[in-house]
Amino acid sequence: MFSEKYKMGWGKRDTLFSLFTLIIWLVRGLFYRLFWHSSNGLALIGPKVKIISGHKLSVGKNFVVERGAEINCISTKGIQFGNKVTIGSYAIIRPSNVYGGPVGVGLKIGNHSNVGPYNYIGCSGYVEIGNNVMMAPRVSLFAENHNFESIDSPMKDQGVTTAPIIIEDDCWIAANSIILAGVRIGKGSVIAAGSVVTKDVTPYSIMVGNPAKKLKNRT
Repeated sequence: MFSEKYKMGWGKRDTLFSLFTLIIWLVRGLFYRLFWHSSNGLALIGPKVKIISGHKLSVGKNFVVERGAEINCISTKGIQFGNKVTIGSYAIIRPSNVYGGPVGVGLKIGNHSNVGPYNYIGCSGYVEIGNNVMMAPRVSLFAENHNFESIDSPMKDQGVTTAPIIIEDDCWIAANSIILAGVRIGKGSVIAAGSVVTKDVTPYSIMVGNPAKKLKNRT
């Protein structure tokens, strides 16, 4: 049985530790934002965060980047985050390679949305995520496909074809889901855990499976 102390929730020690951690993250955020294109409010930056080419990063109010996340901003449209956006621990946002190659398009995320822990967003093609979008751990978005038509040269030498990914407002992308290039997910949709979305999703759909198929409509 838990004691009454733990049933009550946060104790004084837990609260003090959390406040101390947030202060450190806030101080780190004050330093990081000096190198960004724009920032409209508080920024909390966890340890071991990597932000590359921050002069192409624009963020809104109450921006949070958790431990070990990587945000590569080398892109033609830059990386844009709205208000109250959280980037989860060890998530990777990568429009381009830091060691050369084609420059990707970039990413835009609306207000009150999050990128979950260990998410991967490959935004060499344009990726736009709306407001109030929830992404669970280990979600992957790939806005490009490797070309493989020729059998006379290695696939790695044939380049890629990009296509945008659009996730409209108020969607829930559950754990381990994969969203492929050229897909639009309609407003209010739910993508079940482990689904692979290869085609457009109509609004308020519940999608399940690999490839993802419509289970039912929320309305």
